[in-house]
Amino acid sequence: MRFLIAAALCVATPAMADDHVTSEPELTFERVYASPSLNGPAPRQAKLSPDGRYLTLLRNRDDDRERYDLWGFDITTNEWSMLVDSEALGTGRELSEDEKMQRERARVGNLKGIISYQWASDGSGVLVPLDGDLYFARLDGEVTRLTDTEESELNPKLSSKAGFVSFIRDRQLWVGKVGEEPAPITPKEGGTIRWGEAEFVAQEEMSRLTGYWWGPNDQRIAVQRTDESPVGIVTRAAIGATGTKVFDQRYPVAGSDNAIVELFVMNPDGGNRVKVDLGEETDIYIARVDWGPDDFLYVQRQNREQTVMDVLRVDPANGRSTIWFTEKAAREDYWINLSDNYKFLKDGSLLWWSERDGYGHFYRVTQGDPNNKSNHFEYDEEGNPTRVSATHTRLTSGTSPTTELVGVNEEEGEFYYRATHDVLTQQIYRAKLDGSGDPVLLTDTDYTNSAVMDGKGKLLLVSRSKFDQPTQSYLAERNGQRVTWVEENALTEQHPYTPFLLSHVPPEFGTIEAEDGTELHYMMLKPEIEPGKKYPVFYYHYSGPGPQIVDKGWDGALAQAIVDKGYIYFALDNRGTANRGVDFEQPLYRAMGGVEVRDQKKGAEFLKTLDFVDPDKIALYGWSYGGYMTLKQLQADPGLYAAGISGAPVTKWELYDTHYTERYMGDPREVPEAYETASAIPEATKISDPLLLIHGMADDNVVFENSSELISVLQEGNVPFEMMLYPGYTHRVAGENISPHLWNTIFRFLEANGVTPPE
Repeated sequence: MRFLIAAALCVATPAMADDHVTSEPELTFERVYASPSLNGPAPRQAKLSPDGRYLTLLRNRDDDRERYDLWGFDITTNEWSMLVDSEALGTGRELSEDEKMQRERARVGNLKGIISYQWASDGSGVLVPLDGDLYFARLDGEVTRLTDTEESELNPKLSSKAGFVSFIRDRQLWVGKVGEEPAPITPKEGGTIRWGEAEFVAQEEMSRLTGYWWGPNDQRIAVQRTDESPVGIVTRAAIGATGTKVFDQRYPVAGSDNAIVELFVMNPDGGNRVKVDLGEETDIYIARVDWGPDDFLYVQRQNREQTVMDVLRVDPANGRSTIWFTEKAAREDYWINLSDNYKFLKDGSLLWWSERDGYGHFYRVTQGDPNNKSNHFEYDEEGNPTRVSATHTRLTSGTSPTTELVGVNEEEGEFYYRATHDVLTQQIYRAKLDGSGDPVLLTDTDYTNSAVMDGKGKLLLVSRSKFDQPTQSYLAERNGQRVTWVEENALTEQHPYTPFLLSHVPPEFGTIEAEDGTELHYMMLKPEIEPGKKYPVFYYHYSGPGPQIVDKGWDGALAQAIVDKGYIYFALDNRGTANRGVDFEQPLYRAMGGVEVRDQKKGAEFLKTLDFVDPDKIALYGWSYGGYMTLKQLQADPGLYAAGISGAPVTKWELYDTHYTERYMGDPREVPEAYETASAIPEATKISDPLLLIHGMADDNVVFENSSELISVLQEGNVPFEMMLYPGYTHRVAGENISPHLWNTIFRFLEANGVTPPE
């Protein structure tokens, strides 16, 4: 579940205030979500051209923070230019339901204008989807329209050599030479059959948004065929402001059948189609698909339990597959975390990320020659290889997990990666592809950093922030030396955040011990504390697997707006969150709603020991998994918290999808007792503290049935609670006016229940 994190931290030190700041304007929720963004420019999808000369990115507008245009930066001249003006070029055409849902899966459903683009491999320009149609933008400003249809062109791509453009339309894969009329190359089967599209769980949970892959020479394409007929139908009523639309959505709830996914390889005209041998077991996941430098296809095949993943080497001529190597979960009571942290090298070896030793690290995997039987191949009865030997050379080590592959420079024999530095920051490092020497730190440890590189690994684009500096980006050489700012985003007089600097306070970081002695990191922002007075706490939590919410980066103005209201803002990362290794995440295994509740309770007990905290005014807030956790915490410890806000909660894990839920909880048909214990429904009537329930009424991720069942149980049990529902909104209840409405609602609820600052 790539849950939406709905709250974030924003702070700045008083020392940063310029002398010209003479007043303290109120930081309202209305201003937090208005334009221009208080974060300053928020570029997206920064990419370097294949030759490393140009930088392109999507930049939002000052007058509309959610509308993005395509900009280009010439590194040789240090000049910016707008390549595509989304407002001038766009048609405003209504997107198809499929594209809307894909945008929700990619967490960009709220954005307008240009949300993605792709460089042509020859550097001649970029492919730009806009309002359901496709355009090709050249660096001189010339824009060519490639399609003009009422239907949306989904998942558009340029082929590897930029000779073809491809996309999904009406559940078929269409291909055409650039500038010529495209045509469908897969059958029109209709019904429950889709060609070239990733299935629901691949998009939602596996971060795989595509279902087809171009070969390296424009000669072959690997295409997914999905049969959704086994998947159960969830009748989703998308209740809107002026009416209700009913969707029969194919949604594979935990313990039910998944879609049948097959893989084919074909020519760009659809000819010479062969089926890929994925093995006899069909109840599997296709996690990743890539073409190697040997022109073979490589498929990461994951078992349904998500404890074993085979890397298959596939002959594109006949579809025959060979197991190259197998990745297994680091523990029997653990799972495999999928990633994109891998890259094929020119010699056919693979730079590969694994948690096999308990922490995420990089390895170099090499393979033997299938024609040389002395290389320890396994063969079937007909003499065909079924498994090839693999050698794994470790490249990084230690208890600070690596978290992302940034780039590779094969000429210099180096690769670049992101890693946890001190739990609370992320840094960029350079290491040798042969494993020799020590990694070299390339970034400033006062900041938390991320980076991308050009295809040859010669130039770094670093993005960094810290609690008192919104995100900056700069180009750097291989040694980390800054060449030029891309977006300095300095808090100068013109910055939209500057008027609010005077009242801002830095966060305090610290640790408390979990029941087993594990250190748990917390973050606290305090209003100006008057001696003898006690203050309420707004306790933000997510608590689920994945997102780390306590770090030293910049996250926005919301937390400071809460502090300005006179509340202490507090957050704690419990066991189960990412970036601290397998043993830190593992306690969630088949036990969600357990260890997280106990760890967050430790946070509440710690707060109650502080003399400036009002122990009777600690209010919980969480969204999605955090909304679920609010319910579980109120049930587990009545009276410990003054109130709870539960946004878009999962209430029964049987209602959530297979890939996410079974990864952590197992199959409910095999471990029903684990699901019963984790559910927020059986003990819902134990909730005695004030509760505010919030949900979007068109949510297709955590479907509204999660809340409707809770509502029914609370009503039947005569348990008082309050509720705010948002017609037409999905899992992302957000917008320039809706977001302030939501947050004002939350604080009216707290005020009505006496969770207020001291007089």
